[in-house]
Amino acid sequence: MYRYDSTDQQIIDERVAQYRDQIARHLAGELSTDELRPLRLQNGLYIQRHGPMLRIAIPYGMLASTQLRKLAEISRRYDRSFGHFTTRQNMQLNWPQFEETPDILAELASVEMHAVQTSGNCVRNITTDHFAGCAPDERADPRPYCELMRQWSTFHPEFAFLPRKFKIAVNAAAADRAVIRAHDIGLDLRIDDSGEIGFRVFVGGGLGRTPILGKPIRDFLPRRHLLSYLDAILRVYNRYGRRDNMYKARIKILLQALGVEEFTRQVEDEWAHLEDGPTTVSDAEFERIAAHFTPPAWETLPAADPAHAARLTTDKAFANWVKRCVQAHKTPGYAAVTLSLKAPGVAPGDITDTQMVAVADLADRFSFGELRVSHEQNVVLADVRQSDLYEVWQIARSHRLATANIGLLTDMICCPGGDLCSLANARSIPIADAVQQKFDDLDYLHDIGDISLNISGCMNSCGHHHVANIGILGVDKNNEEWYQITVGGQQGNAAAIGKVIGPSFYAQEVPLVIAALIDVYLENRSASERFIDTWQRIGMEPFKARAYIGRDRRRAAKIDSSERELVNA
Repeated sequence: MYRYDSTDQQIIDERVAQYRDQIARHLAGELSTDELRPLRLQNGLYIQRHGPMLRIAIPYGMLASTQLRKLAEISRRYDRSFGHFTTRQNMQLNWPQFEETPDILAELASVEMHAVQTSGNCVRNITTDHFAGCAPDERADPRPYCELMRQWSTFHPEFAFLPRKFKIAVNAAAADRAVIRAHDIGLDLRIDDSGEIGFRVFVGGGLGRTPILGKPIRDFLPRRHLLSYLDAILRVYNRYGRRDNMYKARIKILLQALGVEEFTRQVEDEWAHLEDGPTTVSDAEFERIAAHFTPPAWETLPAADPAHAARLTTDKAFANWVKRCVQAHKTPGYAAVTLSLKAPGVAPGDITDTQMVAVADLADRFSFGELRVSHEQNVVLADVRQSDLYEVWQIARSHRLATANIGLLTDMICCPGGDLCSLANARSIPIADAVQQKFDDLDYLHDIGDISLNISGCMNSCGHHHVANIGILGVDKNNEEWYQITVGGQQGNAAAIGKVIGPSFYAQEVPLVIAALIDVYLENRSASERFIDTWQRIGMEPFKARAYIGRDRRRAAKIDSSERELVNA
């Protein structure tokens, strides 16, 4: 993984000193709250419902074991002994003391970490496939390109105060695991007939109150032109993006207003002044960065381990875990392991300090000291020998990190919602807990099969509910929490935005509605169909009818008390 050089370290150390001075001046009354706001935001510090929240950068989801141990230490010393992994492969601390945040940033700098540009109207953390470097379907490793863009975008003076926040995602595999079309810019790595690497460029994606999938504006951009073309896109956006209305300030609104053809023309015209200029990426520069991502010292192993194969036939619990949590690796004898942060009763994406240390130990013992954070809010050990899988499972299980639910209904993406976020209209975590309790049967979950359920507490859509097979959105009605349900969204190569099934529901109704939607699927699926396949085949009406058929009866009965307890506990 990328390691800082002396320049990197100097930049981060100087930023910590600068930020410490800004906080000190604010506490002394020399810097107003309004003056501090843009400065603290570009250092990842929000003011949330109950106090500060600090968002820590995990560039393209890569962590060293030493860094995760430092996060555990920070959470123990400065917070409440846990952290929350986000859909942008970052970590949030929800309970730091305002005056201690400079000390936290100094601690982070000691292990080559920071919180720069994790907020503010700038280029945010660049995300990619959590199986980068080990996926069998990978065309090339996307991480060098992510690091190239991280260095380009950090403290970029021209793009420090964009009309709105800006998000970039990179995919380099046959299957898109980075949801690139839901980003302001999505880059799909391609290799042309001559063997040259380039990108198909999507622009104008985003979720929020106006969910839109990105549109292709260039089919093949050679890699040497990557930065200059990004400059051109961002210049057009910076010049014409709306600054008078924050709800219409994202690049997706500009692209829709101009139309794809006109937007593309303007980008190409701007790029004509930049092509082959100073930001052209030479082979030497790319190789300098790529050298940080050489493969680990994989051993030459047989493609299949006999002892592992035997355990799959004799231990059902282990076999179920392997089926859901272990992915194929491009190197024979190895596998990628996803450690689930979706155990029953746990807020999705939360990880305790003890679990962080346990994962760091697992990474050191079994995966070359590295790990990844997925946008589904789980943790990945990318390079585990097949012969070690049983031991990894046993250790992970002892720390509640081995729930065999990856890709199943309870592997939910969920934002912190109204329990913590000042922007939220409704709580998310109690809804996630209620759904977990309603479907607390792994055999049943395995029978349902692949399905995604995501929850957002407001229209900002931090829980990515729009691109879930079943999405839940918290809405406010007369100061009461209600929940809107969407069906039919999906991520991946066939990304789609879900459709609202109808009027929203009380919190207590949500688990019952989810159960009704699942029942329609189970009654109508063919032998090999997933939930999304059945929905696409039979359409919305059967799901909508079942969701509402018992609503009046349920409300008349004021909801069964046991269902009420699921949400209010």
